[in-house]
Amino acid sequence: MISSQLGTAISSRSKVRFYYSLDKEPGFREVEPHMVAYNQAGNLALSAWYLSGASESKRGPGWREYLVSGISSMTISPETFPGPRDGYKADGGKTFHTIQFAIK
Repeated sequence: MISSQLGTAISSRSKVRFYYSLDKEPGFREVEPHMVAYNQAGNLALSAWYLSGASESKRGPGWREYLVSGISSMTISPETFPGPRDGYKADGGKTFHTIQFAIK
């Protein structure tokens, strides 16, 4: 299951690559996963720092939210990242609740 794979990547602070199908620019993305939790709409979502790949916004690196139901073909990279990016809220802030996996 994708959410448990994301949990493994989050606990080891490993970058991940996956195919995302639920926006206007479907394709592969590479991200630093920080949290899997439920968003305000009640959907299980990944909060991640986007590094590269397809992007609906066409903006560079930054915070993105991906619905877990739109993630497939995920691979966990042997490459790790040092820790949370600026702006990370370990408690989910106002955006996320019922946290499943998170960087501590």
